[in-house]
Amino acid sequence: MLEAFPKHIGYVDPLEIYCSRIVALLGGTYVITKRAIALLLLQEDKEITAHVQKEDGGHYAAIEAIVQEAKKQYPEPLGYVMSICRQKEASRIAESVVRQVPYRPSGFGAFLHRLLMNPFTGTPILLFILYFGLYKFVGTFGAGVLVNFLEDKIFDHAVSPFLSGLVQRYIPFVPLQSLLVGDYGIFTMGIRYACAIILPIVATFFLAFAIIEDTGYLPRLAMLVDQLFKRIGLSGRAVIPLVLGLGCSTMATMVTRTLPTKRERIIATLLLALAIPCSAQMGVIMALFAGHFTGLFVWLGIIIGVFVLVGFLASKIMPGELPSFYMEIPPLRLPHIGNVLRKTWVRLQWYFMEVLPLFILASIVIWLGQVTRLFGVLVHVMTYPVRWIGLPSETAVAFLFGFFRRDYGAAGLYDVKNAGGMTGNQLVVACVTLTLFLPCIAQLIMNVKERGMRMGIAISVFVLVFSFGVGFLVNTFLQWSLISL
Repeated sequence: MLEAFPKHIGYVDPLEIYCSRIVALLGGTYVITKRAIALLLLQEDKEITAHVQKEDGGHYAAIEAIVQEAKKQYPEPLGYVMSICRQKEASRIAESVVRQVPYRPSGFGAFLHRLLMNPFTGTPILLFILYFGLYKFVGTFGAGVLVNFLEDKIFDHAVSPFLSGLVQRYIPFVPLQSLLVGDYGIFTMGIRYACAIILPIVATFFLAFAIIEDTGYLPRLAMLVDQLFKRIGLSGRAVIPLVLGLGCSTMATMVTRTLPTKRERIIATLLLALAIPCSAQMGVIMALFAGHFTGLFVWLGIIIGVFVLVGFLASKIMPGELPSFYMEIPPLRLPHIGNVLRKTWVRLQWYFMEVLPLFILASIVIWLGQVTRLFGVLVHVMTYPVRWIGLPSETAVAFLFGFFRRDYGAAGLYDVKNAGGMTGNQLVVACVTLTLFLPCIAQLIMNVKERGMRMGIAISVFVLVFSFGVGFLVNTFLQWSLISL
């Protein structure tokens, strides 16, 4: 029966032609077949490419020309095209030798699996997880109880006064005092933001995320949203970098490499830069909306609406076929406390070691801006767009901070709100605009690195204009409708 099967997988005609042309040029000595070498060359395997350059250096230029010609025939990477062909061949072989027996797993695990995968029951479960896992645990406990304790009891009453007195006593140089303990000083703002505001929020988010991850829920979430994601040019696989973006969008942008097509990678990068708040920013926003559930609901609805609308329009504008998607679904299980704590600690170490130097650097840059008066000029320029969307001028500083780090800007809004500088409507407009605002410097650099200079800059310009445009529309609607949030 095995003789009925072909000796090798038959790919689509253009690929077979290009493969044969490369095989004809290969004259060196290889351990595997020349056909296998040709297929790996078409997939641009680095080790095989280097080996062929060594063995067939005289023919390599012609081989490379064939590879580049083949790439132009397909909108997707050749490796992706070959994977689809292999999948179809594997399915054909399996269907010819395997008899499928209807099987319906039983038990509570199977019942819960069906609930999670069904859109009618899976969506309410997702909303339940988001409300209690993120809003209540991260927003209320992390960004409320823990932040209030660390900021009020530890920093405002003990750490900040002690450091300010110490610096003023032993460092008579006023500009240096301003750098260390001024309004935007390294200790009074940089370290305070990082330790008292951002650290507890990130810790509770990573803990909640690790619990959800360890249960096996994320692959089921990917399958649940696959049909929706296909409408915005993505597949369920994209839920992994997008969910990671809720932790750190810079890291998530790098993970978009796992998406099979260039089209998907660009759309995912755009959505990460525009409508996916990082954990620290999202936690601070939840703290801003503490006790203000209506405002949080409006903010969340607008961000989700923007996510779907921009993704849908991007999928219509960018050429390419609908992505295919398949994923192994692991069994559901109770989270293992050791795994959860280990993953939380590792991520927390990585994030905190990254964020603290950046916060200190941001404080130094702001101090230099104050000394040179450049910072005041930039803040003054920023007051025009923030007033245009109905916000007080004080929020201009928060938006400028947001360019250094998104969570830095959200923490700036936190200070403005605590000082009584914003109404409920202004808070919604500010949070919507800041969420959609320019990605932080680290993510901007990653966008340029992953998508190229032209595409990275184009995404940033679009995000900047679009964020204030949406803020203007939200503010105008709230004013005209006389809604008071």
